[in-house]
Amino acid sequence: MSIAENIAQVKANIERAALAAGRDPKEILLVGATKMNDADRVREAIAAGLPCCGENRVQELLEKNEAGAYAGAQLHFIGTLQKNKAKYLVGLVSLIHSVDSVELMKEISRQAVKRGIRQDILIEVNTGGEASKSGLAPGELANVLEKAGEFPGIFVRGLMTIPPICRAPEENLPYFDLLRQLFIDNGEKKYDNVCMDFMSMGMSGDYEAAIACGANIVRVGTAIFGQRHYPEKQA
Repeated sequence: MSIAENIAQVKANIERAALAAGRDPKEILLVGATKMNDADRVREAIAAGLPCCGENRVQELLEKNEAGAYAGAQLHFIGTLQKNKAKYLVGLVSLIHSVDSVELMKEISRQAVKRGIRQDILIEVNTGGEASKSGLAPGELANVLEKAGEFPGIFVRGLMTIPPICRAPEENLPYFDLLRQLFIDNGEKKYDNVCMDFMSMGMSGDYEAAIACGANIVRVGTAIFGQRHYPEKQA
């Protein structure tokens, strides 16, 4: 199937999952995970109706942005972000999904203040407790949200998670439910510079399950662009 056909299928699946959950499909933003897809393929996806691109790597994002790949779509950063690279993203992307420390939040704010803007971010939560993944432990979230008020250059718009790899989408429901509960509980509190608008969870294999649990941003790569082919390491 072509990229356009894949996008149409993903959008149909989103609509079906949303309606089954009693939700408006228009509330759910499809983010195309464009890692390892060149500028031409990104342009093809946008022309086919992809509303938002999400990049995992700063250098790749900068190169494709220089080539005009993202024209006509929103641009998000969805990968792990090192503090020393935050300066390249602030003001360029509309949303950074993967903020996982007070130190990173502080650096993003510093860069945003220098530019006279306020950068929207999500706080990443490691709902599966995996040592190999970034993200806050659920018990650390409230403390980090309380600190958000100290940083005028950021605005926390919600939460993001990447659950463990599972054999079946329903196996991720506990991790999605945990993020949803954190989203609800912290949304009832009054933190400065925080407004719980977005839950970013669900990827190609489980985005419909995530929608059933309340996700309003889903990050879909393989189901749109096909399997990624990673270069073999040299011996």
